[in-house]
Amino acid sequence: MKLSVVIPAHNEEGSIATTVRDLVSTLEEEQIIHEIIIVNDNSTDRTAEILSELEVDYASVREIRNAPPNGFGLAVRKGLESFTGDAVAVFMADASDRPEDLVKFFRVMVSQEVDCVFGTRFHRAARIVDYPLPKRILNRLANWFVQFLFGLRYNDVTNAFKLYRRHVIDGVKPLLSNHFNLTVEIPLKAIVRGYSFQVVPNDWINRKSGVSKLKIKEMGSRYLFVVLYCFIEKWLSRGDYRREKMAQLSELRENP
Repeated sequence: MKLSVVIPAHNEEGSIATTVRDLVSTLEEEQIIHEIIIVNDNSTDRTAEILSELEVDYASVREIRNAPPNGFGLAVRKGLESFTGDAVAVFMADASDRPEDLVKFFRVMVSQEVDCVFGTRFHRAARIVDYPLPKRILNRLANWFVQFLFGLRYNDVTNAFKLYRRHVIDGVKPLLSNHFNLTVEIPLKAIVRGYSFQVVPNDWINRKSGVSKLKIKEMGSRYLFVVLYCFIEKWLSRGDYRREKMAQLSELRENP
């Protein structure tokens, strides 16, 4: 089973090399067949130059460029159009995610044969380092709202760090989000459409260099839009997009 990792990168010259080198080292040590796709999201610093060096150093690393306009969601979507693995993870360029946790996600997906593995930073087995208090409060409020609206026990839908099988990515299209709200759109669509998932604790460590690209004031309405969009699908689509029904229709087409 081949693992693809999509890393969106916008002006990440201070962290991208360390992030990629640690990730490659860990995956090679664990003997996981992999590719790492770094989406250069219109960077204006030395990110492009560093990515060229990484491509030379590692055969599994590939840079692709996201055409303007830039945006986290657009960059991730570009990567999701290009991966070749059996499963794909979204991994942050700023080293806030741990390669060891990605290995854990992958092992759970394989051993439990689930469609998705969702990380949660808010679990007694997870470790959070230097999470700004205002963002943490807003994060908890947003996730409680989603939990209440959808009746979920999963408490970290906004966590970007997740792993999906290829057929899930195909099954949640078309994707609408251009920004960080994509981190909510994909898992909510996967849940609403009936894909199986397992929740695994993961650590989160605040970036040591660079500037966070998440602008809370700009994202509130975008998060709300995609949450309500998925909620409407859940209650008004009459299950038209659920995995079981789609699979049955596919089987009928193949065996009329």
